[in-house]
Amino acid sequence: MGSLFSLFVVIVLILMAVAGIKVANMQFFFGVVLPYAAVIIFILGVIGKALKWGRSPVPFKIPTTCGQQKSLPWIRQNKLDNPSSALGVIGRMLLEVLLVRSLFGNTTVELKEGPKLAHGSTKWLWLGGLAFHWSFLVVLLRHTRLFMDPPPAFLQ
Repeated sequence: MGSLFSLFVVIVLILMAVAGIKVANMQFFFGVVLPYAAVIIFILGVIGKALKWGRSPVPFKIPTTCGQQKSLPWIRQNKLDNPSSALGVIGRMLLEVLLVRSLFGNTTVELKEGPKLAHGSTKWLWLGGLAFHWSFLVVLLRHTRLFMDPPPAFLQ
């Protein structure tokens, strides 16, 4: 039932656009204003969600952290793994967004003969994830030049 309703809504939206273009002569609105408004609303929504996430007292819903938290003065704190300041949170978020840092520390566990656990690295998973996300960003950026005339200088 949900898919039929969604299909119905999409058909109604298409008919509204066709009627607006053919009957009301609103080519500029449906061809220029509406797409730009949709992109701007999307970008502002993503920025708003990121800011809301960054302002939350616990920016990562991870039950445990890798590093030492801020406690006694003689115990050295791990400022990126367990941040206690805004700068530490920004640093951790940047490393996570740009380098997919959580995958870098990921390990595999295997049960060997007898009651022994063997821990292994999954650096190939991190490297593959990094290559995928960065290549996806490059493809997305290179495709944006198809919608802009003239394209921005950094995309030339």
